Amino acid sequence: MELQVRNVRQDDLEALLDLYHHLHATDAALPEEPTLRRVWEEILSDPKVHCLVADLNGELVASCILVIIPNLTRGARPYGLIENVITHAAHRRQGIATQLLRYALQAAWSQNCYKVMLLTGRKSEGVHEFYEKLGFVKGEKTGFVVRP
Repeated sequence: MELQVRNVRQDDLEALLDLYHHLHATDAALPEEPTLRRVWEEILSDPKVHCLVADLNGELVASCILVIIPNLTRGARPYGLIENVITHAAHRRQGIATQLLRYALQAAWSQNCYKVMLLTGRKSEGVHEFYEKLGFVKGEKTGFVVRP
């Protein structure tokens, strides 16, 4: 088994979208091809957006997004936000997401982030404990979400 954690590549879009089915089984329909390609190119070209994947022998089995956000507090140091953490259902509990998130955190620290925040919609205590083992502190901040 050869696991490589890396930045997503141009040709990973289809595999990444397949992986996202394990994140939101009933997600909204994707936009038409030109819009989808425009969003993909925007993700790939933005140096503050890091779409990270765990590639297991050529198969994308986990992913997350790390966004580095410029900031004028904390000595003008940026902070990171991690979202869309997903591991393929057949590859969970094998340490893959741990490696992926450690990679994401190292990327944030290498860009001088003073903190990294992670939001999850999962209510499972096991999921929360997993994040806590990686150093995330539950309850330090309160997250709020609003939708149109």
